[in-house]
Order: sequence, then structure tokens, then C-alpha cells
Amino acid sequence: MPNTHRPYRIIISGGGTGGHIYPAVAIANQIKAISPESEILFVGAKGRMEMTRVPEAGYKIVGLWISGLQRRLTIDNLSFPLKVLSSVRAAHKIIKDFKPDAVVGVGGYASGPLLYAATAKGIPSLIQEQNSYAGITNKLLAKRAGKVCVAYANMEKFFPAEKLVLTGNPVRQDILDITEKRREALLHFGLTSEKKTILVIGGSLGARTINQSIASGLAQITEAGYQLIWQTGKGFYTEAKELEANYTEKGIRIFDFIKRMDLAYAASDIVVSRAGALSISELCLAAKPCILVPSPNVAEDHQTKNAMALVNQHAAILVKDVEASQKLIPAALQLAQNEQEQKRLSENIKKMARPNAAAEIVNELVKLIK
Repeated sequence: MPNTHRPYRIIISGGGTGGHIYPAVAIANQIKAISPESEILFVGAKGRMEMTRVPEAGYKIVGLWISGLQRRLTIDNLSFPLKVLSSVRAAHKIIKDFKPDAVVGVGGYASGPLLYAATAKGIPSLIQEQNSYAGITNKLLAKRAGKVCVAYANMEKFFPAEKLVLTGNPVRQDILDITEKRREALLHFGLTSEKKTILVIGGSLGARTINQSIASGLAQITEAGYQLIWQTGKGFYTEAKELEANYTEKGIRIFDFIKRMDLAYAASDIVVSRAGALSISELCLAAKPCILVPSPNVAEDHQTKNAMALVNQHAAILVKDVEASQKLIPAALQLAQNEQEQKRLSENIKKMARPNAAAEIVNELVKLIK
């Protein structure tokens, strides 16, 4: 398609977890794909992971002094009103200096003040909600936004129906064609094609319950003849690495963070994962049979709701976090042995993939600007 787009000036705000950051970067990449001369500025929360991940992706980011409200009384909560006022003032200045054509909010702390300031000035704004249960920031801002792009049906209970567009979640493009990468992937991780591979991902910040369950089941996994790629997150990495020495010859590979997720998916036969919206969108595109262990530590238990959207379509298996220590290893071994079930889950999850999400979102953004 010929590039007929003028250069745009876009601010993308939000973050806090990989689930907010990767869709934001995918949207930025798509803007650059249709209009290479466009200028994009990210706005994040100081001290959060977007402040390093966004520059790694090649984009400029400024940080606001903002954090979430804690559920219990803390010093942070007392300073919350001050942080909001300070961030809204800083957001107004960013907008005045950058003069954006439009702003995009992807959820997370920083998107609140930025979208509030932009909509007060009448700048077109678009919200991208990743989850099947909307976050507080996005719910509050939806009345002021021009469009709300969502990844799940039936979101009218959170947002004005006339603003909703079902686009899916934008994910890393390199996950789209992993079937060709299997040989490269096994080489990359130093694994053999003779054995099945289980991939374990606890989300960008790790997942204690999943990690502890896997740690106690390493012997069972290797005795059953399976290999393992295990992303622990930073918190559990040292503990897991101490175990690895006993299993290196048996195909156990442990990482705190996996940069080449495309290769991790390509090497795997089954996946154990948290049920964050982004993880689920990636699993749909990778079309991998998976066991989801929703995190209990998220607002409104939205990961369980995300997981159930798949389970109800026979597209995933659910193991509750409280039952993981007893049930996760048996469920993984059972699935790894059952080719028929793998095939059924893989076919069903693939039907739920939305590979063009980033393009559809940017299309809506361009319409708002015009």
C-alpha cells in the first residue's frame, strides 16, 4: 500500500507492566509503518518499567511523578492527590510543548493525567483497553475520549457503546510467523527436536506461585522426558538458577527475562502462562495449547475473566492460583502427553487471534485526526 499519510505528532501514554507497554510500542511501530516521518513521544510513570523498555524499542519517553492508589493506608496514598495535581500540570506542559495531533492512552498510571490534560484542550484521544475487565483509569477517561479500542466483546458495561471498536490487542509482529522458526528456536535455546518442550512464562514481573510449582516439579518434568524454557522474572531468578545446575544436561533453560519471545513460542509444544491480556493475545497468534494460571493479585480478578473467555471456547485449560502447587505439574504433564487435546486447543485458540489489531487501532486514530 503506498504511503499517503502526512507526518503525525502523537503522544502515547501509560505503562506499569509489559501488558501495557508492548501494545503501546506496537501502536507506535504501526504509526511509523504508515507514516515514517511521524514523531512519537511516550509518557510513562517515573520508576516504572516503561522508562527502560520504551527507549530500548527506539522511542523517546518522559516520566510523570505518579503511582496508583494502594488498597491500604500508606504514605504513598497520602501523597496521591499531590502526585495527581503535579502530573496533570506536567502533562499540560508536555502537550503545550509537543503540540500533538492526537493522544493514545493504553492504561496504567501515566495515561490518566495525560489524557485528562489532552481532552481538556480538545485534542483527539483514543483509549486502548487490553483486558476483558476495564481498568479504573480507562473507565474514568472513556467519556472524554473519541474512541475506545477493545480486545473483547461485550465491553458496553464499561464504556459508551457508540465509542467502542473491537480490534484485539496489538502484539509483537515477530510472533505472527513462528512456524518457520522452530529449528532456529531449538538451536537458540540449545534444545533437541527429539523431546517435547514446555514453555513457562509468569508475565514480565514473574509469578511466584507458578515459579514455586515448577521448581518443585523439575524432577517430574525431566523424568517424563520433557524439556523446559522457564522465564522466572527477576524475583525468583537466583533461586531457580541454583536448581538449574542439576538439570542442564536434561534440557532445563532458565531466564529472568526472554527477549526473543518469538523463538520461545516457536520452540514450545505447550505453554504455561499467567492470563494477562497481552499474554493471551500472543498465545492466540502463536496458536499454542496452553494452561493459564490467572494472577489473584490484580484488580477485579480480571485475569480470571480473561482466561474464562478462552476456557469457554475450549481454547485453554485453567488452573487456579490457589491450586497450582497441587495441580499445575500434573496438568502440564497430562497435556504434554495428549496429542489430540493439544490439537483441539491449538485450533480453537487460533480462531480467537486478531493479527491486524495494531493496523485497526491506528486506522481509528487517523480517522479521529481527520
